[in-house]
Amino acid sequence: MHTIGAIIKDWLIGLLTGWGVPVELSRLLVEVVAWAVGAALCIVAIMLAALVFIYLERKVSGYIQSRLGPTRCGPIGLLQSFADVVKLLLKEDIVPVDADRALHTIGPILFLAVSALAYVVVPWDEGGTVAGRVDAGIGVLFMAAVGSMGLIGIVAGGWGSKNKWSLLGAIRGAAQMVSYEIPMLLALMCVVIPAETLSLAGIVEGQKGSLIAWNFIRPWMWLPLILFLISGVAEINRTPFDLPEAESELVSGFHTEYTGMKFALFFLAEYGNLLLVALIFSVVFLGGWLSPFGYPDPLGLPGIVWLLAKALLVVVVIMWVRWTLPRLRVDQLMSLAWKLMIPAGFVALAGVCAAVLLGWA
Repeated sequence: MHTIGAIIKDWLIGLLTGWGVPVELSRLLVEVVAWAVGAALCIVAIMLAALVFIYLERKVSGYIQSRLGPTRCGPIGLLQSFADVVKLLLKEDIVPVDADRALHTIGPILFLAVSALAYVVVPWDEGGTVAGRVDAGIGVLFMAAVGSMGLIGIVAGGWGSKNKWSLLGAIRGAAQMVSYEIPMLLALMCVVIPAETLSLAGIVEGQKGSLIAWNFIRPWMWLPLILFLISGVAEINRTPFDLPEAESELVSGFHTEYTGMKFALFFLAEYGNLLLVALIFSVVFLGGWLSPFGYPDPLGLPGIVWLLAKALLVVVVIMWVRWTLPRLRVDQLMSLAWKLMIPAGFVALAGVCAAVLLGWA
């Protein structure tokens, strides 16, 4: 991926300079084009991930609950996700009479846009980051900052719906996301400090070598790993942390008044966030695009294959948790974050700092 991207980039720069465009302006224009193409590919990746994960989740849940899952729509139910897409496309877009139409429309769009924007700093392969310059300086901070903006879409949708259940779900979502961002950031700091970089690509570079160089092997990274995984599940509103939706309490939470493609955008963003959490987890703890057989990869597979394989494993684990554990109560949700995970995050940070000072990390 890096080689092909570099060849195309150099060709475009040479083409523009041949037309009389200054070199620096040519580089800037090529960078802008790369951002645009990369962003489009990220949105395509989210859409494809949603189609795959909808089918995969039904099959995983069916296996856990001794059911078959989709079987009728296409061979072994493979076309079920496409049938769902057609169903959502054909549904009427209904907006409540008293709703704020602007906020009601902006909510799902913003929620999906924020989800897609975070993908630009994911290192898909060696040198394969869409926003390489951003990642080189503030990759981790950019990902955390953009991820926290998702609650604006949830609040906009809940408030704009003029529905008490939607508003309660939006408030829950805001409180939950703000609370669980803290232990997630503490877990990320535990990775950033020994890596001595805020670049996600740099964190992967620090795990080069063999499997024992990966962060999940190091004992002082075990607590940050657990904290990040739990916080990630809470940030994307997956069971047992799906309190903002909680259909047994709030009808359907913040997207109660949504139908058709607006609902589909929320649905798409949630699966996009699921993939994003799995990718970031794979990058910071599982070696990212690195092969488990060493560097360079003796099998010669592209790094993106290894990254997606690791992310798929994490996604299956998160689905497994969803269909195994019951939903928490609101007080349990907040107590877990503030009374257990945040103190544990500081303990983990102290442990990593001690490992760095002792020369172990």
